[in-house]
Amino acid sequence: MEELNWLKILISVIAAIGLFTHSLEGFSDTLKSEADSKIKSLLTSLSHSKIKAFLLGFVATALIQSSSAVISIVVSFVDSGVLLFESSLPILLGSNLGTTVTAWLVSFQMEALGIILLALGFVMGYFPERIKLYSKPVFYMGLILFSLELISMNLTPIKDSPDLIDFLGYASNPFIGILYGILITAICQSSSVTVGLTIILCSQNILGLDSAIGIIVGSNIGTTTTAFIASLKLGKVAKQTALANLAFNAIGVVIYLPFYKLFENLILSISSNITYQAALAHLIFNLIIAIVLLPVCHQFASLFKPKGEMLP
Repeated sequence: MEELNWLKILISVIAAIGLFTHSLEGFSDTLKSEADSKIKSLLTSLSHSKIKAFLLGFVATALIQSSSAVISIVVSFVDSGVLLFESSLPILLGSNLGTTVTAWLVSFQMEALGIILLALGFVMGYFPERIKLYSKPVFYMGLILFSLELISMNLTPIKDSPDLIDFLGYASNPFIGILYGILITAICQSSSVTVGLTIILCSQNILGLDSAIGIIVGSNIGTTTTAFIASLKLGKVAKQTALANLAFNAIGVVIYLPFYKLFENLILSISSNITYQAALAHLIFNLIIAIVLLPVCHQFASLFKPKGEMLP
């Protein structure tokens, strides 16, 4: 009977995570289809300024709710020559920071708003075209919030499980925590799913802050697999862009590891709410990477630029 309950819980959690992933993809695809030409023109017009390109990557990811989607677009634009290789690097850094918006969305526990947005999006679909245009984004945002509530509800029965606590307890070792984050994100193909799930586990007192930070840091590396997959059928410059994205996040991990305890204490000193602590850790980690690496994007471009191609 106990095994049957575990199986039922496992299937329910996987289904809820699947719904969350699908709603993120649907929200992203809807906005991309509406704004693809605008994104292209913005990329070409703003990419010549590092700060503007960084902000573009941040805003695009915050709106689309998918760094994987934004980075894949950037990789394809670099491959087609629409975007210069060096100009793409600040956008990648901004995109990493943009993923932190999802973490705050989860930490504010706005799941109850999901049902309202679902109903509103459905009703808007019957209105005239000018209103109907916004029905799908509203509906998918509601689905994102609703699926987060489902994940939380389905995890409740197992929050006191000794086996689960022991397994997740290994993540308090920063190396194992980072490995968990990489694997989960590579499988889900979404750091938003990993970070969202991590914050929900924190809110249920299943996961401690030390474990959560390691998983969140690892998710940054795991999400780079999407860019690599997108670049496989593209040219050498696209592959170099995906490699540069991996290097950015790997450097972030190298910076983090010697100071992981200091970093945890910093987060603890800012907030006493563990869900906010996890969201803050995600934000501050990506902000530090951006501050350190944004000024040296030109040097990075020199390292990763394919041989025989001149930098502008």
